[in-house]
Amino acid sequence: MPKLQEMMTIVSQREVASNMFEMVLKGELVEEMDLPGQFLHLAVPNASMLLRRPISISSWDKVAKTCTILYRIGDETSGTYEISKLQTGAKIDVMGPLGNGFPVDEVVSTDKILIVGGGIGVPPLYELAKQLEEKNCQMTILLGFASEKVKILEKEFAELKNVSLKIATDDGSYGTKGHVGMLMEEVDFEVDALYTCGAPAMLKAVAKKYDQLERLYISMESRMACGIGACYACVEHDKEDENHALKVCEDGPVFLGKQLSL
Repeated sequence: MPKLQEMMTIVSQREVASNMFEMVLKGELVEEMDLPGQFLHLAVPNASMLLRRPISISSWDKVAKTCTILYRIGDETSGTYEISKLQTGAKIDVMGPLGNGFPVDEVVSTDKILIVGGGIGVPPLYELAKQLEEKNCQMTILLGFASEKVKILEKEFAELKNVSLKIATDDGSYGTKGHVGMLMEEVDFEVDALYTCGAPAMLKAVAKKYDQLERLYISMESRMACGIGACYACVEHDKEDENHALKVCEDGPVFLGKQLSL
């Protein structure tokens, strides 16, 4: 029976960009990680904060039994701020991996892949790109950030083979000035599959431009409570059935574009 909850050990924790933290965790749960795009549900080390915090898995190493998450902290009253104070060697209560991730089995070497990420939606796309690298397909990766101060994972993406990487910042402090949608307008090839995660406005723009693409995979961000589909706190409208609600934690966070009404 798969292990779904564990007191994982913090191997390291550091601030990698403004208010953006990287945490490396070690434990047996890593053995259950296969699909990129799934998330962990972390308990806040503060008894007054009952709800766990969902954080996407950025990458893992099964040999070392470690996984990496990146998250943005809130103010001093937030659960993520409490989590950011944990030190190397500390234990944290983790559930996961949860949800449905990005499918990669159908990708072949001749496919031209487009990956579009924005802000805190970028981390889960890294493990995806790592797995697609093994398919030897061509990847165009477009990333958008508010500014250079919050830019993450550029070096990691750039080191992958068969990758064309472009970055945009809202304020023009790095890369192209403007939102990531401007980079999308420069795509001059027929896309075979598209994977995306980011802010709602960005996802809506991607879905609108590529609404006819069969292999359009959208990872939704949502506030969650239980994280396992029991409470209906994180629902999205089902485009194919107006009477049906899609649960981001259980049915997602990754959906086919044709499933969503954005």
